[in-house]
Amino acid sequence: MSALTTLKLSTAKKSQAMTPAVHRRLKLGKKIWEQIELAKAISAGGTYTVRRFKTVRDDEGNSRSVELPKKVRQWWWTAADGKLAMNIRYGSRVIDLAKGKSSIEMATVDDLVPTLELVKKAVEAGELDAQIEAASIKLREGFGK
Repeated sequence: MSALTTLKLSTAKKSQAMTPAVHRRLKLGKKIWEQIELAKAISAGGTYTVRRFKTVRDDEGNSRSVELPKKVRQWWWTAADGKLAMNIRYGSRVIDLAKGKSSIEMATVDDLVPTLELVKKAVEAGELDAQIEAASIKLREGFGK
């Protein structure tokens, strides 16, 4: 008896392309994850750096990959009333979370990580797809100038 005969075989195929909405969700989810890690590092008293790879050519024309630190700017700040405020960004654009409201207010720094995790779940569930798409369109318009 062959080992393959014990398996349930099917004709299912993996989708090769993901929709633009899913791609934007994943992109924003990655950036929110970086903010979560940055918040955890700052609350622990440390630093957080993301590493990226860049291909450079030397004088002889040979290419090599170099690992460089990538600057991660925090999305939160202390407001005038002493509370913490945060914007969600898609690229350089701030996303409106509700009509005319683009920031999230928190009482203390301890609320930062749970709030970011909640926003990440909302993004992954597709709750902000319309806002992300609008920010994406605005970003692309800036490249055409």
